[in-house]
Amino acid sequence: MISRLVLASNNAGKLREFRRLLEPLGLEVVPQAELGVAETDEPHLTFVENALAKARHASAQTGLPALADDSGICVDALGGAPGVRSARYAGEPKSDARNNAALVEALAGIADRRAHYYCVLVLVRHADDPQPMIAEGAWYGRIVDAPRGSGGFGYDPHFEDAVTGLTGAELPLETKNGLSHRGQAMRALTTHLEAARRHGPEGPPLGRMPACEARRSSGER
Repeated sequence: MISRLVLASNNAGKLREFRRLLEPLGLEVVPQAELGVAETDEPHLTFVENALAKARHASAQTGLPALADDSGICVDALGGAPGVRSARYAGEPKSDARNNAALVEALAGIADRRAHYYCVLVLVRHADDPQPMIAEGAWYGRIVDAPRGSGGFGYDPHFEDAVTGLTGAELPLETKNGLSHRGQAMRALTTHLEAARRHGPEGPPLGRMPACEARRSSGER
């Protein structure tokens, strides 16, 4: 049974969130930096491949089970871009302001503003785990030209939730966590871990968790 795992990220916000959700399951979450693990490349074209690469790297370096996530925003009219390049859409160095400006510019004159945030979480029991646990979530909305709100991060000021009509930066944190792609994926992950715990030390087959049912606008495909 897993009791301690390494988080394949150095993001303090993600560490706090994962610790909060996994502590009731008796799981200790250690950031990879504390164990001397450097970040690895994310060269793949899909979120799941990048998350799996990060999890396997952290597990290989530490000998511990590892948890990784990869997430971004996908815009219908741009063929799914920025996608896996969301954090570096405007190039290096990473900048939320520049990324948002580049996205708004790319959508100039385009009426279709449908978009969704996507997150995939991968947990491996060891570096060569043939059956990693995979949980995912999607949060649907649209891109707006003018930023609104002072909270959130990334593309949140320009991402209008399909249900509430508020941007990710306008939503109270608790409400955002209930709607968001990462919140959905994390709830799916904890549900699967709880099931594994009930099945004893070996647990059930880990496999892939289906995406939580996304909230969709009436005009979405």
